[in-house]
Amino acid sequence: MRTYHCFWLLFWAGQLHQSCLTPLSKRTSSSPEKEKVLVLSGNSRRDLHRSKRSWMWNQFFLLEEYTGTDYQYVGKLHSDQDKGDGSLKYILSGDGAGDLFIINENTGDIQATKRLDREEKPVYILRAQAINRRTGRPVEPESEFIIKIHDINDNEPMFTKDVYNASIPEMSDVGTFVVQVTATDADDPTYGNSAKVVYSILQGQPYFSVESETGIIKTALLNMDRENREQYQVVIQAKDMGGQMGGLSGTTTVNITLTDVNDNPPRFPQSTYQFRAPESMPPDSPIGRIKANDADVDENAEIEYSITEGDGYDMFGITTDKDTQEGIITVKKTLDFENKNLYILKVEATNTHVDPRFLYLGPFKDSATVRIQVEDVDEPPVFSRPAYIMEVKEDVPINTVIGTVAAQDPDAAKNPVKYSVDRHTDMDRVFNINSGNGSIFTSKALDRETLLWHNITVIAAEINNPKQSSRVPVFIKVLDVNDNAPEFAMFYETFVCENAKAEQLIQTLSAVDKDDSYSGHQFSFSLAPEAASSSNFTLQDNRDNTAGIFTRKTRYNRHEMSTYFLPVVISDNDYPIQSSTETVTIRVCACDHRGKMLSCNAEALIHPTGLSTGALIAILLCIVILLITVVLFAALRRQRKKEPLIISKEDIRDNIVSYNDEGGGEEDTQAFDIGTLRNPEAIDDNKLRRDIVPETLFMPRRTATARDNTDVRDFINQRLKENDTDPTAPPYDSLATYAYEGNGSVAESLSSLESVTTDGDQDYDYLSDWGPRFKKLADMYGAMDSDKDS
Repeated sequence: MRTYHCFWLLFWAGQLHQSCLTPLSKRTSSSPEKEKVLVLSGNSRRDLHRSKRSWMWNQFFLLEEYTGTDYQYVGKLHSDQDKGDGSLKYILSGDGAGDLFIINENTGDIQATKRLDREEKPVYILRAQAINRRTGRPVEPESEFIIKIHDINDNEPMFTKDVYNASIPEMSDVGTFVVQVTATDADDPTYGNSAKVVYSILQGQPYFSVESETGIIKTALLNMDRENREQYQVVIQAKDMGGQMGGLSGTTTVNITLTDVNDNPPRFPQSTYQFRAPESMPPDSPIGRIKANDADVDENAEIEYSITEGDGYDMFGITTDKDTQEGIITVKKTLDFENKNLYILKVEATNTHVDPRFLYLGPFKDSATVRIQVEDVDEPPVFSRPAYIMEVKEDVPINTVIGTVAAQDPDAAKNPVKYSVDRHTDMDRVFNINSGNGSIFTSKALDRETLLWHNITVIAAEINNPKQSSRVPVFIKVLDVNDNAPEFAMFYETFVCENAKAEQLIQTLSAVDKDDSYSGHQFSFSLAPEAASSSNFTLQDNRDNTAGIFTRKTRYNRHEMSTYFLPVVISDNDYPIQSSTETVTIRVCACDHRGKMLSCNAEALIHPTGLSTGALIAILLCIVILLITVVLFAALRRQRKKEPLIISKEDIRDNIVSYNDEGGGEEDTQAFDIGTLRNPEAIDDNKLRRDIVPETLFMPRRTATARDNTDVRDFINQRLKENDTDPTAPPYDSLATYAYEGNGSVAESLSSLESVTTDGDQDYDYLSDWGPRFKKLADMYGAMDSDKDS
């Protein structure tokens, strides 16, 4: 197909240039009538003039992509000095000289040896010169000329991309710009129409069109809907030669996607939805989901749900799930089956992003009816209040009713309710409740000064179903009554100087009261009647809840009376009036002239850290008693150590006797023959135990020796039975060690202990056969044998 196009392009190019160029001839011996001749002369090389019936020019033209078998003739060089006698020689140099272009040195004919491509190199610059063949000197100055390659249509248009991707909003108007495609042609745009490209659409009609000169693709159909078809594939052709027949062409693919716009309103698939909700459902719990369908995507499909009307407008709410675009219906308030068991709502779904261009398509919202059926459940009793506050005076008698709580079953059955007190909130059982009517009464005496508030919890449960219960807090405040007498704010112990003057203030008193007074405490102070007339001191009430103690006489003698006890009566003004008698201790002390105490009879006032004689005596007695106890304990322990192990023959109790005896180890060979334990076959029948005196009446029993391949367990059981039945054994437990290693080893026992009990010498030559590991032993024991032999 490519050859076919080139043929026509060459033909077209040749036809195009016939009017301005001299026809080219093949390589023959004769020249055409109008031969292209470049005359070499001393004149300007770039002047075009006629001389001696030949055209002179400084450039040649040559068509590209020559397909002939002979060399392509370019032109002829000729010098005015050429007489035709062969004395001149033509030389060619420059671009492609000698390779692409050759010259006949005698005639000056120039020929192209290869097919040329204008797209690779459009112009070749060469230099020509005529020289004397004999002398080699130029007869003419060197002349420069140009060979231009004329273009033929041998390159098809090429798009800048193999595949174009574009997108436009759906429902676009006709003529909306989509994308522009561009194709380029490598041919010469200044020569003919080889590079003139025209665009056309091969696939994609009637939806799109393309401008033939610019390659701009536009929409050609109105109201293309993405929901009907989203993807389009358009094929665009670019053809050169201005789109004429014989031009070369190329194609590209354009993938066009329709993007979404909000042109579809939401629609509920059904007009009515029904849900069921138990009345025990807590607030903010989801009941169900509804969804309106929207053919759009992304933000154009976002929906906002709302409850527009209905009898449960304030009982329910609806939110939007952003992931699924569903409406979630939730409970806002507590449901009550007995109050209302059916709610009807109207729910509306609306697009959040509305495009005003498509409002003519209708409202972008839809509505549906939602019916919610409330289901009855067995509910716990409900108290009439969320909390109760009660007050009671602290002096009320036991079993006094202080208040009542009330609860009832909210269900239609109206089951009876019983009441109780949560004992975790009333550990001391101060209060109790009537299980039938809910009246709370005291079961113990109250004291406001001990505990002002009592916070208890009352439980109400259905009698038929105790699991259905509810709780309510009850706050009980204990009211104050005047049941506490005032008392001194602190313990008063003061002193008076011996040289004190009359009417001298020696102490100021104050009082406190545990009771609560709404109007404030008012205390009155006075001396007790028995001390009012005979006291050496007077008391003055300051009327501000304080009082002062004053001296009544001028001097006091501590030797006559060292301590005075002054009884003071304190009373309050509440009802009933409470009073108490407090005692003030007054010591007589020696003072200096400024009234500073020097000494008193009570040493504790002067030396508070000293110890009295009685205290010292008590400490000494404790120390003596402690020493006697230690001595007696030590004597008893010493006497206990001297007691015999068995006190009397009648004492048949079990006694633990400790024998802290240790053997002599392997060096002690007088008690046991250890070699016997190592090799049972070496037992000597005549040998008896050497740790006890032998008895002639009983001989040791000899048991069969454990033979080869006998289980070690059988061997040990055999030795154990032997010791159990041996009458010569000592009358106490002894430790028997059985270090039996068997007789299965090829080397038998390597212990040196066994050599004591053997009757003859052993042969150690077999150690040499065990390999290099036992070479040292073989040398040692072999040397011993050699010593014995010598």
